[in-house]
Amino acid sequence: MIDIKVPTVGESISEVTLLKWTKKDGEYVERDEVIAELESEKATFEVNAEQAGVLKLGSIAEGDTIKIGDLLASIDDTAPKPEKSAAEPVVKFENDNGAEKKQAVSSAPVTSVPNDIKASPVASAMIADKKVDPKTVKATGTAGKILKDDVLAALSNPGKKAFAGTELYSRNVRTEKMSNLRKTISRRLVEAKNTTAMLTTFNEVDMTEIMEIRKQYKEKFKTIHGVGLGFMSFFAKACSTALAEWPTVNAYIDGDQLVYHDYADISIAVSTPRGLTVPVMRNVESMSMADVERSVVELAGKARDSKLTADDLTGGTFTITNGGVFGSLMSTPIINIPQSAILGMHKIQDRPMAINGQVVIKPMMYLALSYDHRIVDGKESVSFLVRVKELLENPEQLLIGKDPVKTLLEL
Repeated sequence: MIDIKVPTVGESISEVTLLKWTKKDGEYVERDEVIAELESEKATFEVNAEQAGVLKLGSIAEGDTIKIGDLLASIDDTAPKPEKSAAEPVVKFENDNGAEKKQAVSSAPVTSVPNDIKASPVASAMIADKKVDPKTVKATGTAGKILKDDVLAALSNPGKKAFAGTELYSRNVRTEKMSNLRKTISRRLVEAKNTTAMLTTFNEVDMTEIMEIRKQYKEKFKTIHGVGLGFMSFFAKACSTALAEWPTVNAYIDGDQLVYHDYADISIAVSTPRGLTVPVMRNVESMSMADVERSVVELAGKARDSKLTADDLTGGTFTITNGGVFGSLMSTPIINIPQSAILGMHKIQDRPMAINGQVVIKPMMYLALSYDHRIVDGKESVSFLVRVKELLENPEQLLIGKDPVKTLLEL
């Protein structure tokens, strides 16, 4: 019998929450198969079977809080692997003359009712014909089946839609235990608000040049590098250049010491079903554009699959968050402590701009830089954001960090 204990996931973490069992008690598991998902205050992670055998679950239920080192489950590695059951026999139908006949292929039209929703044939046809969302229909049939009258009832209340699982005019209130990750997010946001002198400065950037570059080179870029050319690589490289020029934005306060970083470890905010995480890209100043894009894809994938490690989430010196993917036009992002600044990207929107006395429609994005005024002065924060704007509007400067013409003229 092999005991599987709750693994250590970080020096400061003493307990975790069991999110779910991915295998059942008494089920045969192969070596390295995932048997459970756990959540710490920083991230979610998987627990794998150390050997093949029959899984023996303890008394820990999903949602329970357990301590590091506690017994999670056991595996009986001496149990034999069960044999696969034989395939079910094929049932043949015969007509009155004893001749075998084939099952008729249904010619019924496919409706819009998902496979996991039960509905009578008439109700299914009505849902497809009237384009009714089956999730808005309250089923009254046996075993949750949607009937004709259920669809008619939904159609008789146009524009009225109850929350999922409730009725119209419901006053239902639900409670749910806060996850460790959500507790951590809550604590850190309040701590950032209460312990920093946070201020936000705004600017806007003309995205014309970047959008033209992406339009012209995105196919070739993907063919050569195997990854798409997004906006994050431009912003990350622009920020790494500006951070080198304005080092206090890349520093933080530790007691009565100022800690400066001669590198850019940029955290990127990633939204997941369980909450916001901020994995870190290391040494962005030393990365190529393709390196950044690959890192973004890798970290976002790990975040969605709950495979981020403690190392992935610690040590950032600056953060970029993109509310624009959700449609945000303007926001004031909260600092990711102990860092001293965070850049907020937003939605690209065509707006009329005055260019050389003429009104021109340009794709514009508002930028927001929230910073800790205890260490970053107004001049430094504004100058940093203006520099980021300059680099984004003139992407060729990302190559050498300077205006090519001014460099040529030694100005």
